[in-house]
Amino acid sequence: MSIFTTKEQELIANAITEAEKATSGEIRIAVEKHCKGDAYERATVYFHELGMDQTSQHNGVLIYLATEDHKFAIIGDKGINNLVPPDFWETTKTAMKAHFMSNNLCDGIIAGIALAGEKLSTFFPNKNDDVNELPNEIVFIDQRP
Repeated sequence: MSIFTTKEQELIANAITEAEKATSGEIRIAVEKHCKGDAYERATVYFHELGMDQTSQHNGVLIYLATEDHKFAIIGDKGINNLVPPDFWETTKTAMKAHFMSNNLCDGIIAGIALAGEKLSTFFPNKNDDVNELPNEIVFIDQRP
């Protein structure tokens, strides 16, 4: 059984779709049960594997979550990292963690998506010719072939 219900997966994908309507940025969620080592380092591997570093404006954001180990990280590509305040990702993690502490992973993920989307829309507003470069569905690392 998945960590998220079908309804929760739809809510998360819809939150990404809504956030991306206002930006050319790309947001993805990657989830696995266990994280060997540091969550940020693990997320960095998936950031590259999932093509997050291949967006045209280098404005991809990956939210990584290891559910069994209670670890997570947020990675932004250089385009967005060069523009957000230095503490932005930590502040976003704090907002998400408040939901996680109440055992509400879905709302925590959606909060992170909303905050990332707001910043992305500030620095990378949507233009008429923007294309959704990456899928909006959750990537379940443990279920990949």
